[in-house]
Amino acid sequence: MSAAPPPFPTPQEPVARPELLQLDTALEGDEPCLRADAARNRARLLEAAGRLVAERGAEAVTMEAVAAEACVGKGTVFRRFGDRTGLLTALLDHSEKKFQAAFLTGPPPLGPGAPPVERLRAFGCAMLRRSADDLELQLAAEPGASRRFVAPARRVLRHHIEMLLRQAVPEADCDLLSHALMGQLDPALIHHLTRQCGIPLARLEAAWIDLVDRVTGAGTTCP
Repeated sequence: MSAAPPPFPTPQEPVARPELLQLDTALEGDEPCLRADAARNRARLLEAAGRLVAERGAEAVTMEAVAAEACVGKGTVFRRFGDRTGLLTALLDHSEKKFQAAFLTGPPPLGPGAPPVERLRAFGCAMLRRSADDLELQLAAEPGASRRFVAPARRVLRHHIEMLLRQAVPEADCDLLSHALMGQLDPALIHHLTRQCGIPLARLEAAWIDLVDRVTGAGTTCP
């Protein structure tokens, strides 16, 4: 049986310490250091998948298409990434790590050093902007219903929201409330509102700030 992941720190810990699990291990499937040839093969496959996304969109990224683009056997792609969701998740890995670094160690209000409500406001606005930039790829990489809420990247984001809620409203059911707030940042909802309803991103950011302020009982000053 594999060892359980380390527990998430409590809100009382100093903000300078890491707050959440690092995505390096979570998104990479906890695999050991790759041999040089394996690392080159992985990079080659991701480059091929990236070219397909740029030229034809995320829907064109299949295991077969990536294998053909990279001139390797289909089995090589499956061994490296497991399935299409794993491949697309790997494509999003750089964006995930950059965003995690911003809210873990970056400057306030997104990073440590600002009051929890300000960090919540900034976190949601940053997530909305990031999703708008990577929306097609994020939608394509969405795991199935049985895996959606246990995917490592989503767990990291939700636990961050929960931690800030525990600091801002410790008397609330912050566990369930964090799921409710994450729903406002769901890529499928963002796609519906921005692409199908034509709602500008600025309105979604204002709605997020309003939601945070209502949930926490804070004021309405924007981050």
